[in-house]
Amino acid sequence: MATTIVNAKVFDGTEPRDWTSVRFADGVITGCSAVSLVRDGDEVVDAGGGTVLPGLVDSHVHLVPGALARSLVFGVTTVLDMFSKPDVVAAAREQAGSRPDVADVRSSGVGATAPGGHPSLMYAPFPTLTAADQAGRFVQDRVAEGSDYLKIFSGVGGLWPSLDSGTITALVTAAHARGLVVVGHVSSVAGVEQVVSAGVDVVAHVPADAVLDDALIGRMAEAGTVVGPTLVTVENTAGSGARGNATYARAEDNVRRLAGAGVTLLAGTDAPNPGTAFGESLHRELELLVRCGVSPARALAAATSAPARVFGLADRGRVAPGLRADLVLVSGDPSADITATRAIERIWRAGAVCERRAFTPSAEEAEQLAAFDARVAEVVAAVRQRRITGANR
Repeated sequence: MATTIVNAKVFDGTEPRDWTSVRFADGVITGCSAVSLVRDGDEVVDAGGGTVLPGLVDSHVHLVPGALARSLVFGVTTVLDMFSKPDVVAAAREQAGSRPDVADVRSSGVGATAPGGHPSLMYAPFPTLTAADQAGRFVQDRVAEGSDYLKIFSGVGGLWPSLDSGTITALVTAAHARGLVVVGHVSSVAGVEQVVSAGVDVVAHVPADAVLDDALIGRMAEAGTVVGPTLVTVENTAGSGARGNATYARAEDNVRRLAGAGVTLLAGTDAPNPGTAFGESLHRELELLVRCGVSPARALAAATSAPARVFGLADRGRVAPGLRADLVLVSGDPSADITATRAIERIWRAGAVCERRAFTPSAEEAEQLAAFDARVAEVVAAVRQRRITGANR
């Protein structure tokens, strides 16, 4: 059966359109129009003046049990995993391919880092690198495991051991030779300089240790380097009163300056970092982007058309005939007020209606989540200790 939405506003992934009706069948959008597209036999959904959006994309998560189910409940129809071990990724792919009530998933699999480098405390054991001549084999192994793109960790200016610049450059070259998008994790301005010089496509996280200089931002804009700030995680790390916190203020200022230079931004949460929640935190990320001076339309694009374009997801991220019917209907107009993304009325994932219900883990999933939370607590304690040690030197 086809479904036709009427009496709607439509944000197509880049801008509001004058359409009032969207029709889809067999999981694919078949029409968008300023007049009703209803045909005999259609299921008709009256939007009542609400807005149809493309399904949201969270551009930065790490997989745990329930991640896909909890994401979809908040209108996130696709998640981009930025480090998980092969067995976890395989289980998530199987779930996404067999169930309509969970988000779709793409993954980097295991990221490239130095021995003892981040995120060893969370995920060890996993393969690491010590030299540039190991880059080709590392990338080959990730491709064999089914990774959709490559994640590289720069530890420059951080608390953990780091790959050297030559190895990072070799990894980028090897990944690009195989057609992979490359994401560079950073925790400092020096890390941004390192991964941008190496030619990564996406910088994960906005640095908060210092202000990005104009020359570096200009290089990023000219090269088309994309940034996923994950401000919601920076906000949670800064703690209560984050907006008045100098570290968080630098992060916001860096986003503001990147946006002003025309750098493409992606909305991501880094869930399940402490203080974040799958799906729900993406709405907060959009609000934080707007607070940095990003227009609501550009923020919405950061969670729809932009990640689809950057990561080669050509079948989604926009409302247009021929694309997947990953759609969200909200009661307000988020292109005018970004907080309206929270007012979800309906969600369709590949044309299937999502029933919005809380995730209840199985006994096995609950045990896995408890173990994950315990590892997170260990990492947080280790980070605090390293910061204290560093400050006392």
